[in-house]
Amino acid sequence: MPPLTSAPPAVPGAVVLGSDYRALALVRSLGRRGIPVWVLAGGDDRLAAVSRYAMNTVELPDGDEPVRDLLLELSERRGLAGWVLFPTSDEAATLVADAHEHLAGCYALTSPPWGTLRWARDKLLSYQLAESLGLGYPRTWTAATAAEAAELDVPFPVIIKPSVKTGLNALTAAKAWRVDDRDQLARRFGEAAALVDPSHLMVQELIPGRGADQLSYAALCEHGRPLAGLTARRSRQYPADFGRASTFVETVVAADVEEAARAFLAEARFDGLVEVEFMRDPRDGVLRLLDVNPRVWGWHGLCPPAGVDFPYLAFLHALGKPLPRVQARAGVRWLRWTTDLPTSAREIVRGNLGLRPYLGTLMRRHESATFAWDDLRPALSELPMLARTLIRRKRDAGIV
Repeated sequence: MPPLTSAPPAVPGAVVLGSDYRALALVRSLGRRGIPVWVLAGGDDRLAAVSRYAMNTVELPDGDEPVRDLLLELSERRGLAGWVLFPTSDEAATLVADAHEHLAGCYALTSPPWGTLRWARDKLLSYQLAESLGLGYPRTWTAATAAEAAELDVPFPVIIKPSVKTGLNALTAAKAWRVDDRDQLARRFGEAAALVDPSHLMVQELIPGRGADQLSYAALCEHGRPLAGLTARRSRQYPADFGRASTFVETVVAADVEEAARAFLAEARFDGLVEVEFMRDPRDGVLRLLDVNPRVWGWHGLCPPAGVDFPYLAFLHALGKPLPRVQARAGVRWLRWTTDLPTSAREIVRGNLGLRPYLGTLMRRHESATFAWDDLRPALSELPMLARTLIRRKRDAGIV
């Protein structure tokens, strides 16, 4: 472990497990309030590590056990005992969930143990819970083999996607594969099964619709009760068809989205930060549950300007401090131009997005995912980091 750049302060701070743009928004939220933040950095995306608000950066080792050992080392020997721990990816949230009882003796935690996390981590379980509550979700089938998949009675087109987010490969990079007929279903399921355990594969109806139909409810919860919440429309995403990440988001008022999400979170007795994603089916107007993200989500940098500073609220709550009253504002926008621009350009060429409406979103006031006048280095570093990432992925796995 590298030597400290400064001694840890006596007041509790935050340990951020991850260093991408999600982590950057978290580091800025807390750092701007004078809260010391350590970043545990790994992978190609290190935007949070170059932020002026990152007090120290420590390299993440490979493997869950070495990461747990590192967290214990930081707590026991580096003066970070009692600090607030924030996972910023599904893998990090799972690591914390698996060692929740042990880590709770060292840190104040912002994510739940496995007994709760599993309802969000596995989409098949999420849909099982949604069905018990009478909530909509896409019709979903499972199969053990390609031959079994080919015999499913499904309405084409459908998609193949993993029920659990795993490591990066051709399927997880695309998030889902579209299938238009039975022969293609057998072939693509076989290809997917070579990348992902077949028990974690789903065949799912393809719900039509675009960005205006993608809605989310984000919250900080205690035993399933939202202490603060906000609803947003995820208007554009990357990739455009089955997005891994939102690229343009706007806060909105949608009472039915909030109601459905609250019902799910209450039944799961969820603790911590969470985003519940829905698609409003244009065929019948029914909200259908898509995903549950049990940690900070990609666009959470939008929330402080909209009146709900989730990282700070989670920090206070983890330390047992009272929370201020907050009220979300509609009409606040967020954009990550490095992924939004190429995706939108392709959609404009395909005729799926009008040039004038697109330019209108750029010209209207919005929050940037990476640019900030008080913290310029992340925005200046983003393109070189992204280029290195794409080159490495193309070279190592043939995917972008």
